[in-house]
Amino acid sequence: MGPGGRLDAVLVCGGRWHDFDHARLRLLAELARHERVRTRVFEDYGFGGALNAPLDTADLLVTYTCDVRPTPSQQDALTEFVARGGRWLALHGTNAAIDAPPDGGPRIFRTPPEFGQVETVLGSRFLGHPKIVPYRVEVTDPAHPLVAGIEPFEVRDELYVSRLHGPLQILLHTTFDGPCPGFEEGHHHGDPLRPVLYLRRHGAGTVCYLTLGHCRGRFDVQDLGVDDTGRTDRGSWDVPQFQTVLARCVDWMATTY
Repeated sequence: MGPGGRLDAVLVCGGRWHDFDHARLRLLAELARHERVRTRVFEDYGFGGALNAPLDTADLLVTYTCDVRPTPSQQDALTEFVARGGRWLALHGTNAAIDAPPDGGPRIFRTPPEFGQVETVLGSRFLGHPKIVPYRVEVTDPAHPLVAGIEPFEVRDELYVSRLHGPLQILLHTTFDGPCPGFEEGHHHGDPLRPVLYLRRHGAGTVCYLTLGHCRGRFDVQDLGVDDTGRTDRGSWDVPQFQTVLARCVDWMATTY
């Protein structure tokens, strides 16, 4: 915490195949509700070559990324940030490294283990998702302040199948046990519980992971050969329960110091 109770936040928002402009604006608006939070914005964990290391003095980290892979030194910085007491709100594709299919090859996406020690700190690594269709989100721990009073709700979002690293305090979940067409991994047969919101302690700090938040604009998959999708997808961002949970997660970061 800085002079006068200032909290320094770092927002990392960037990557592939999502409408990062929309997510960035929405996340900045949430952070701006807290007067003492001052936010720096970057697209990846290189922090634009900043001369100072933003995480060294940060209190809060918010990430909304897809296929943004930390280098080994960046993995060390992220791990140390949480271990020393930092709070990390990770959304949607933060845990996803995705290799697109090669030209002329089968349309199968790979999700390689590119996060090193950060995979364990985050508590999960994305493997795949089924076709985007509406699904029901259930409240796992109704007594927890982040989800208290919220009834089960429906979203049309990417349902994440991930490799999990516990212990996790699961607050929201959904269920799914089936194939993830188009992905090399994630075809699961076994425990169908899929965490949607969870907390994971690491050292003196905590990660809060919310898997919801898919959004895509018309021009966000041009590298896959689609110049204009002809539609805008806001996923969970327009769902009132998602908005409430997201606001509470930001409040958790900024008001419990």
